[in-house]
Amino acid sequence: MNKNIIKTDALIIGAGPVGLFQIFELGLLEIKVHIIDSLKNIGGQCIELYPDKPIYDIPAVPVCTGKQLINNLLKQIEPFNPIFHLNQEVLNIKKRKDNFFNVETNIGTKFITKTIFIAAGVGSFKPRELKVSGINKFKNSQLFYNVKNINFFKKKNIIICGGGDSALDWTLNLLKIAKTVTLIHRRDNFRASPLSVSKMKSLCLEYKMQFLIGQIIGFNINKEKKLSEIKIISTDNVIRRVPLDMLLVFFGLSPKLGAISNWGLDINRKQIIIKNLETFETNIPGIFAIGDINIYPGKKKLILSGFHEAALAAFGSSIYIFPKKKIFMQYTTTSPKLHKILGIK
Repeated sequence: MNKNIIKTDALIIGAGPVGLFQIFELGLLEIKVHIIDSLKNIGGQCIELYPDKPIYDIPAVPVCTGKQLINNLLKQIEPFNPIFHLNQEVLNIKKRKDNFFNVETNIGTKFITKTIFIAAGVGSFKPRELKVSGINKFKNSQLFYNVKNINFFKKKNIIICGGGDSALDWTLNLLKIAKTVTLIHRRDNFRASPLSVSKMKSLCLEYKMQFLIGQIIGFNINKEKKLSEIKIISTDNVIRRVPLDMLLVFFGLSPKLGAISNWGLDINRKQIIIKNLETFETNIPGIFAIGDINIYPGKKKLILSGFHEAALAAFGSSIYIFPKKKIFMQYTTTSPKLHKILGIK
């Protein structure tokens, strides 16, 4: 065999929270892994888009930020010494006659693996940008499509544009530190949690923030050539000028499956169809899909759902990795074997 080819039992594509937890679940079964991600940092959307955003629905963790969640997952998988291959993208996957897979990345890294776990979130992604001519020259100085350092917005006049969970979550959280917060959405209907919407509207009634219905159509700059105002057209065609220091835009992500669409997987609306809900296996035996990248009846795009899928996928993969070995369910609280694997004395 070519010495430059990496042979492994399991290859995970995607180093977000679900991909990281897949390492843990495979590790408990003594399955060593390599993990690939197209981003230069571990953590997926949690790190790239909302490292400081509070997350409230991780079991037994009342609240944590995206960065804290990733740091805790990295600590949890330390006993397993996973090998990461970052800043590279899987281009080709080909099944071999021995039922293993040949995998190659865009920089020429080659693998032979028994199993593949696709935990690629929404695939390659980038935030949908505001379509106002010339405004992107203020990107990362006054215009932002994500929040990487919440303190940067302290005591600022902030305008937030969007109607989903990210827009509402950041509206409520930045209100605690900003000088003023104004939320703009093109209509009075939201895609966000009803509880968040209700809280936002209550704050408006208390004059603690503003909500305007309309769309941004232009902007003005001051003598220092900084963004000073945005122009909003409302549903009654009245144009208003609203002063600001910072503009945050949350229009969602523009997902692209990229090379994934060429691997022979059954796909519906840019999501991989799950064929077996007991194992989260795809139409290709030995390839599993977990997290936001997959779709099946009743699917909920939640991190905790991805964790559940990772656990079942790990057990499902054992027939390929240990075809002659019976795998028994063990509990980390009582199993001496798992304690040894985890380094617990």
